[in-house]
Amino acid sequence: MSVSEADIAFALELFDGLPAITTRKMMGGLCLYSEGTIFALLYSDGTLFIKGAGEFQQEIEELGGVRWTYTRDNGKVTSMPYWSIPDQFLDDPAEAQALARRALSHL
Repeated sequence: MSVSEADIAFALELFDGLPAITTRKMMGGLCLYSEGTIFALLYSDGTLFIKGAGEFQQEIEELGGVRWTYTRDNGKVTSMPYWSIPDQFLDDPAEAQALARRALSHL
């Protein structure tokens, strides 16, 4: 399953105020970059994830973000450095962009 054009348009509109937004399709999803730095992922089901590093990891968890994990073939659960973007940010581009700027400041 690949990411839909409607979901791509939504993500680009949500982060429109960030500088130099570019994208790259990867493994059925979409990577979002600002000035060449990856800061978010759009999963094929439409879920947006934001990259967390440093102190921002705790901040995004306190806001309700859930870390992206997956189970490998050997049964081991692996955590990725991305958290779901809490719903309240998906309804407000200014807040989503502020969240992305905080994430980018730790990358």
